[in-house]
Amino acid sequence: MTDRFALVPASYVYLLRDGSGGTEVLLQQRGPVPYMAGHWAAAAAGHVEPGETAYDAARREALEELGITDLDLDFVLTMQRSQFGPAVEERVDWFFTSRSWTGEPRIVEPEKAASLGWFALDALPEPMVPHEAHALAHLFSGVGYLTFGWDAPPSGGGPSATAATGSTETKGGNR
Repeated sequence: MTDRFALVPASYVYLLRDGSGGTEVLLQQRGPVPYMAGHWAAAAAGHVEPGETAYDAARREALEELGITDLDLDFVLTMQRSQFGPAVEERVDWFFTSRSWTGEPRIVEPEKAASLGWFALDALPEPMVPHEAHALAHLFSGVGYLTFGWDAPPSGGGPSATAATGSTETKGGNR
């Protein structure tokens, strides 16, 4: 019998608006938290809890972290991530965008977020959480499945993108 790895699921919400220089995204600067403190990331994101769909988790996180409701969510892409370590390092992330919601986005959890800001997609702040910068770079590419953490795309065919090159591939390679 083969041991199977466990995936840790998460949902990410990128609020978008039209700005003077094109599309802008709302990002939060992570506060004094264990993972990537000080880095910029989705304004709302978090783990999918038992019994939740990825959509439900996205809406819950938007309420908990930004105080907004009634999001009109558009599913954009899925990312499979690995650090080839313990099971907790195997991840699957669902990325959503929204251009419509109720309420004014604000920091609801000041112990976790240091700042909020709107940024042009072609002028993101530094430092960014690396896998999120990768997702944002492919937000409008039409590629529905990305990988992050492999030196080459995993085998299996279909379009994918790698963290090493940032390019999209039409065929997967071996890891």
